[in-house]
Amino acid sequence: MVTQEQRRRQLAREKFLRQQQRRTSARRKARMRNAAIASVLGVILIGSVALYTTGVVLGDDDDTTNANAEATPSASASSKAADPCDKPAEGEVKTQTWKKEPAMTVDKSAKYTMKLATTCGDIDIALKADAAPHTVNSFAFLAGKGFLDHTKCHRLTPEGIYVLQCGDPQGTGAGGPGYTIPDENLKDESLKGNVYPAGTVAMANQYNAQTQEGRDTGGSQFFLVYQDSQLPPDYTPFGTVSDEGMTVLKKIAAAGAQEPDPTTGNTAPNATVVIDKATVTKS
Repeated sequence: MVTQEQRRRQLAREKFLRQQQRRTSARRKARMRNAAIASVLGVILIGSVALYTTGVVLGDDDDTTNANAEATPSASASSKAADPCDKPAEGEVKTQTWKKEPAMTVDKSAKYTMKLATTCGDIDIALKADAAPHTVNSFAFLAGKGFLDHTKCHRLTPEGIYVLQCGDPQGTGAGGPGYTIPDENLKDESLKGNVYPAGTVAMANQYNAQTQEGRDTGGSQFFLVYQDSQLPPDYTPFGTVSDEGMTVLKKIAAAGAQEPDPTTGNTAPNATVVIDKATVTKS
């Protein structure tokens, strides 16, 4: 479990990120205002442009890890929208955990697909077993155990970065399978210019770029990118969402997010996103 001190640090980081985002927004508005004024006056203004990149830790899982983020930027939540999703299937979240990463059984030369049958529609993900075998093997194991079934996707970030985070049986951002897996595929050719493109599925972890601590702390939490997102290549990319899955993902994103939870700091999606059933198949 996440300690009180870890949660305190997380909330402090998220507060700092929100402040930075507000300042960035103010600078952007000022630039737009100056540009409009310059246009009216017929004056060309030349100045330096500061490029702002949000430092993000997508934290995950228990005590040794904790979106996805230990701190995804807690973006400004949008207003409450109608829930576009169905009621969850009957069933309970599994509570079993394991002390060690499962034995490797994945065939790196084969193709694997993870299907998330959610309350909002099916999301199919083509998995990268050759580039991220430990990660794919772990999800094949967890799906086989029903570990992801009936779990909520607990966080949606509608500003700064654009991701839906899932995979926590507790639904708080603090849960996991009890074991950790190594970072993989951080030099994937799709991660150009520190951008995780829309459709990317990647692992949450506890890596802190400032202290360079927290490598190899992935667990069961992962995030799905619904719009290109500026992020350092610190989060294992292990799959790509299908076109049909992207339609579902964008529907979830369009419903917006709630205000940050005062306890966890999460901005939960307005949509009731529950993974009724997760399966991994080999083809």
